[in-house]
Amino acid sequence: MTYPTPFTPTFERPPLDVDERASLVGWLDLQRKILRWKCEGLSEEDAHRAVVPSSPLTTMAGLIAHMRWVEHSWFEVLFLGGDKTVNPSFDEDREDGDFDTQGLTLAELLAAYEAQCARSNEIVAAASLDDVGRHPDFRSGNANLRWILTHMIEETARHAGHADIVRELLDGSKGYY
Repeated sequence: MTYPTPFTPTFERPPLDVDERASLVGWLDLQRKILRWKCEGLSEEDAHRAVVPSSPLTTMAGLIAHMRWVEHSWFEVLFLGGDKTVNPSFDEDREDGDFDTQGLTLAELLAAYEAQCARSNEIVAAASLDDVGRHPDFRSGNANLRWILTHMIEETARHAGHADIVRELLDGSKGYY
């Protein structure tokens, strides 16, 4: 079987000698870029096609929708104490509602994810790593920003790995920066 030639992006890890904040934000931004990169060149049909029979919502579009809401959950709701009702992650009547693409195109989902990441970076830039979350309804709302950033690196990297597998199952494309 012949596979498409992998595209090799020009992503770089954060410099080895940066401070803690630059390191954490740099690693998170890198994982976000990798996740978006896995979507490049996908048809709309493939972006919404499920390739894992036991996980029909695990599509490339679904992963992007999910990560948009994960960003919102951790930075705007849990850290800032914002309104959880606008986020489908908190809707107990809709299991995995944050994976629902709601008929949006991949381009629209990527734009929403990009905007949410930019908002998250604004929140991070305005706070101390020692600042703690403000949402009283969740134990995780007591995490400090350092912990949240570390968790977001883990969460985003894990889903970038899922996206790598989904992409390979869709069209054989694979690659590592």
